[in-house]
Amino acid sequence: MIPLVSVDVQDAEALVVEVLRSGRLTQGPMVERLERAVAETAGVEHAVAVNSGTAALTLSLEALDLEHGDEVITSPFTFAATLNAILASGATARFADIRQDDFNLDPTLIAEQLNARTKVLLPVDLYGQMADMPAIEKIGVEHGLTIVEDSAQALGASSSGRPAGSFGIGCFSLYATKNVTAAEGGVITTDDGALAERLRLLRNQGMDRRYDYVCCGGNYRLSDLHAAVGLSQIARLEELSERRRRNADRLSQGLSGVSGLVTPQTVEGRDHVWHQYTVRVTEEAACTRYELSARLADRGIASGVHYPRLVFDYDCYRDHPQVADADVPVASRTTSEVLCLPVHPRLNDADLDHIIAETRAALLA
Repeated sequence: MIPLVSVDVQDAEALVVEVLRSGRLTQGPMVERLERAVAETAGVEHAVAVNSGTAALTLSLEALDLEHGDEVITSPFTFAATLNAILASGATARFADIRQDDFNLDPTLIAEQLNARTKVLLPVDLYGQMADMPAIEKIGVEHGLTIVEDSAQALGASSSGRPAGSFGIGCFSLYATKNVTAAEGGVITTDDGALAERLRLLRNQGMDRRYDYVCCGGNYRLSDLHAAVGLSQIARLEELSERRRRNADRLSQGLSGVSGLVTPQTVEGRDHVWHQYTVRVTEEAACTRYELSARLADRGIASGVHYPRLVFDYDCYRDHPQVADADVPVASRTTSEVLCLPVHPRLNDADLDHIIAETRAALLA
């Protein structure tokens, strides 16, 4: 079976052994090394490592001291962590529709959701391609809003020459399936030194020094063991990203011209890191996306649907008092069409040819 995701962490062995031999397994020097590497990649002054991408989002919003009634505008087409972090902050989540070409927030529609209670814009850089961050940043500046980037899937991506995580408060995930993995982990990036210090307090029970509590916090620390795995990965980020780009180009070339199949694109001015290669199987296709997925599975090719429903289209959110009603037709249609195909760096030419041939065969039958 060609897996949808394949992670190679063998390079981490030396760093993991170094941590084990040091006797310090919790947050320590390896975490600091990882933070410096991520800050450099994101082009910012500060990076604060935490124990998940969800923690990165949650702590970033907590540090802004949002109040009941404040609102955060975000994407309806995202993983639940985006919404959960907003709800944990006490704010109300409001949704703007997405663009079809990049699956991300449409800046032209954000204005329709703005009101006096809006405090934060929270775009999501989905599948490894950033949203139109220059346009979103302009809206934020004009209206005095804080930007929190959900760049969980986009470490190493860029827009207009600026890296993900540099347009506001950046939030990255180092989960097992991400382009850079620590098995579990996350990182927050910022140029604001005071904010970075606040985040470091929040992740460590609010302690400035041992038993010196200066604010209410929690345990969001990343261990040195996890950091060692992530550090070995980030050292190869550009190499691995280039392999993903090559694989994506080959897939797009091989799958072009198939009726009902829309291949993903890189928007001009952006650098895509291809966390996922996501096609759209439209009504014009010869089969549904689930029929295509089943055929591919029968022929040894894994695929996945990310995401099958709008993020708020679940019983636990649908009538939630902090979730604003939303009419998002583009995102709604997209949830019924998307299918992710393998694009990871461990694919070889034979794998790619097999994926292309079987996908074309299913849709040209």
